[in-house]
Amino acid sequence: MNRTRTNTRSSRSRNGGGSAFGAAGGTERGSRFGSSAPSRSGSPSRSGGPSRSGGYGRRPAAVQGEFALPKTITPALPSVEAFGDLDMPAELLAALGAQGVTVPFPIQGATLPNTLAGRDALGRGRTGSGKTLAFGLALLARTAGQRAEPREPLALVLVPTRELAQQVTDALTPYARSVKLRLATVVGGMPIGRQAGALRGGAEVVVATPGRLKDLIDRGDCRLNQVAITVLDEADQMADMGFMPQVTALLDQVRPEGQRMLFSATLDRNVDLLVRRYLNDPVVHSVDPSAGAVTSMEHHVLHVHGADKHRMTTEIAAREGRVMMFLDTKHAVDRLTQDLLNSGVRAAALHGGKSQPQRTRTLAQFKTGHVTVLVATNVAARGIHVDNLDLVVNVDPPTDPKDYLHRGGRTARAGESGSVVTLVTSNQRRDMTRLMAAAGIVPQTTQVRCGDEALARITGAQAPSGIPVTITAPAPERPRRSAASRGRRSPGAAARRGSVRRSALDTAA
Repeated sequence: MNRTRTNTRSSRSRNGGGSAFGAAGGTERGSRFGSSAPSRSGSPSRSGGPSRSGGYGRRPAAVQGEFALPKTITPALPSVEAFGDLDMPAELLAALGAQGVTVPFPIQGATLPNTLAGRDALGRGRTGSGKTLAFGLALLARTAGQRAEPREPLALVLVPTRELAQQVTDALTPYARSVKLRLATVVGGMPIGRQAGALRGGAEVVVATPGRLKDLIDRGDCRLNQVAITVLDEADQMADMGFMPQVTALLDQVRPEGQRMLFSATLDRNVDLLVRRYLNDPVVHSVDPSAGAVTSMEHHVLHVHGADKHRMTTEIAAREGRVMMFLDTKHAVDRLTQDLLNSGVRAAALHGGKSQPQRTRTLAQFKTGHVTVLVATNVAARGIHVDNLDLVVNVDPPTDPKDYLHRGGRTARAGESGSVVTLVTSNQRRDMTRLMAAAGIVPQTTQVRCGDEALARITGAQAPSGIPVTITAPAPERPRRSAASRGRRSPGAAARRGSVRRSALDTAA
């Protein structure tokens, strides 16, 4: 189903009123544009350039850290309370029912009426608020009925990490199948030849990290000139990770009149360029204040003695149920993981030094409960969804409010409850107080020692068994060859095998 957009970009007014996010906390207070953004065909100019209304003027510098909101000209369509109220293919509605998804989350109900009509969107909602389906359903509905040529996808989702790419792919796959759309996942750390093959075979929707997608374009295995719908998921993290030049280079290659959607748990000045340059009259929607904490999430700061911290961490890890623990460095992650295994805790490490197959296997073991403690760096702070994860522990306190919010966003997802616990030594207390204030969070602060009732009540801490454990990887399944494939052996291969057998017999003799 290929809907005609209700408002073409050429016919939209270039000036008008603005809209703003809801209340925002911390460093992301709302402000407005002074002058309009440069057109999509041009590049932003610091000294001023053609405004959308045709005039020239300098855009006033915003306070560092603030997010300058775009002006919304066309009023947004009203929110819906049921998926059946949306203009979507019947196959998508049936797939939603089959997946048990019956009521839209707020960000879905608010943005889908507009994105299904072809509007650009700027959406903010904490992790677990339903952003993936908010952009995914619109993307699939508007692409349904079309067929991509080899190497020329029709829709693109850009994400910062491999884990988030896989999560987006997993979330959208059943819905893409329902409308007969082909998905391809393009990420680093995996064989590039296989990904190139998927693109050559034709894929309507590509979910990609910027670096690997650029590699495939440079090889001639992908072209973006037919991409009509582009999504940036967690755009602020892409900026934080230094991907902005790659992201803008990719966006400059998609169809200039196409639809763009930018969704993130936090929006700050790092994505200001993307919003001004690539979003045209977007619908702006915020489910939560960017720095706010959901009511179903408890925040605890535990004041601990340095000498107790390692033992306390081990006791928390030995709790009943799963827990995710964050540390600053790969070395610290590996060391704690090994200590936990030696203490009888089923732990596994996740960080950027692991290969993609290792990372994928570790996440799968954590989700199934084969591993009960995931020890990770910030690589796991976004893009990981685990059902019924009720505790996140900052063994090393984060230094940035965004990192805190994204780490904590691994729990209390999709309306569930959960707790975020941060272990703070005496020399870290002042910095942690400032960070919490910047994040707009008032935590419960407790002084604890190992074995305290308060520690057990807050975290479920208990003494570990002390019996070392080993986490074994499941044996990979070897593909079974069919009788037909066994029969297709080349004469050269048969000659080589005969030569090897003769050589072995000669040696034995």
